[in-house]
Amino acid sequence: MNNVVKMGLVSVLAFGSVMACGTGTGTGQAPASPPAAGSAPTAGSAPAADGTHDQGGVHRIGAGSVTRVMTQDLPDVPGKEGMIEIVDFAPGEASQVHRHNCDLFVYVLEGSVVTQLKGGNPQTINTGGAYYESPTDIHLVSRNASATQPAKLAVFYVKAKGTPPTEILPEGTK
Repeated sequence: MNNVVKMGLVSVLAFGSVMACGTGTGTGQAPASPPAAGSAPTAGSAPAADGTHDQGGVHRIGAGSVTRVMTQDLPDVPGKEGMIEIVDFAPGEASQVHRHNCDLFVYVLEGSVVTQLKGGNPQTINTGGAYYESPTDIHLVSRNASATQPAKLAVFYVKAKGTPPTEILPEGTK
């Protein structure tokens, strides 16, 4: 499956969640938190002057190289925006404990990742697999399952407009 088809699939999956989430009122979405140290995107990934979309920019959040593909206001869902990022994990690389103040859909483009949410068991997701995180989930484990091969993820966020997508939690958070 080529990358254009993969990104289209991620977009279609996320569109269904946007419609299911409605306007965001009464969804239990946590309030936005300020960005954690080191989580601000680098130059080139800030929203456009009109706030409708952006492209480019590679930055790091915890671990993994993150490339912002785009951010787009969702006119049918006031106050919400969709955002797509590509996350590259080097062999054996893992992120810090974190959470997202939004709905999050992840599609594994290459390799395998191990993921574990608070209260759940570790799961290995292989190329072509997908998973979801809610605004209340704490992501305890997110790592490349291989010590020799890289892993690549397409991540689609449905979030409150202008809020940071990821919050790194203090060490020891379980």
